Amino acid sequence: MQLSFGALRRAALAGGVLFAMTLQGAHAADEAGDKITIMVGGITKLIYLPARLTEQLGYFRDEGLNVELLSQPAGVDAENELLAGAVQAVVGFYDHTIDLQTKGKDVRAIVVFGQVPGEVEMVSSKAAGTIKSMADVKGKTLGVTGLGSSTSFLTQYLASQHGIASSAYTMLPVGADASFIAAIKQGRIDAGMTTEPTVSALQKAGDAKVLVDMRTVEGTRAALGGTYPAASLYVQDAWAESHKAQAVKLAHAFVRTMQFIHTHSAEEIAAQMPADYQKDKALYVSALKASLPMYTSDGKMPADGPATVLKVLSSFNPSVKGKHVDLSGTYTNEFVSAK
Repeated sequence: MQLSFGALRRAALAGGVLFAMTLQGAHAADEAGDKITIMVGGITKLIYLPARLTEQLGYFRDEGLNVELLSQPAGVDAENELLAGAVQAVVGFYDHTIDLQTKGKDVRAIVVFGQVPGEVEMVSSKAAGTIKSMADVKGKTLGVTGLGSSTSFLTQYLASQHGIASSAYTMLPVGADASFIAAIKQGRIDAGMTTEPTVSALQKAGDAKVLVDMRTVEGTRAALGGTYPAASLYVQDAWAESHKAQAVKLAHAFVRTMQFIHTHSAEEIAAQMPADYQKDKALYVSALKASLPMYTSDGKMPADGPATVLKVLSSFNPSVKGKHVDLSGTYTNEFVSAK
């Protein structure tokens, strides 16, 4: 049977539409199925708890996302992975976005987990007799996660508030968790900056005491002069622009987690976390209770936060000092606010 020219033309058009629809559907499926790899700056740290908790609660899955979480103890290494394109996002300190802007890199925080650093300056019990405050660190060795890390800038700022220059003490990179505890026990550092649950573990063992506490808004304002947004999810602008649907879904998943944290007890939150994070369950719950005040409830940037962070970085980060920084380009509430 021969088809008329009109019939052939209609068949071709229909086929073309069907082909286009198939391609569009395949593209949508590909985007939905794209794996998003997130590098976390120390996945067992309670400051970054929302990353694993979101996975444990199934919120990534609920949004149709395929997310892989990796861990890199130092935030400065995590940001390098992001810039190299090895990962799509980082859970780390917000201050990296300011530092990177001065280097011509467009990176911004799209969800804020911590309105304060959650960091604590701990003094070794052996040195507690001579170090009563940051005014006493001259000639001492202070532990930080890494040189050029957020902990190193915060350490320098706290000392400077007491007139102590960076050249008056030594900063030693000792990492976090077990390596930090070992540095305290072995006497390699006199004091150092770390987070929960390491803080509670050191206190329980009697190896160290709290010198400066930035787990609460009150403690952070006293130490730094304002809120200090820290733990956050940050991405390259180019990725956020080309993957807006995924960015919104990621933000929504994390906001659900922040709401979960604010509506459940430390015991209920701990029950959702992997058992290997809680070798001492009572200690973990205690550490979590001490950390709850630091979390945001909505994933949004605190209004006074960016300026406080810029003030600290401008004091000691050579990349930021004396440079113009457009803070509006370092974060956005667009994705957490999207309906």
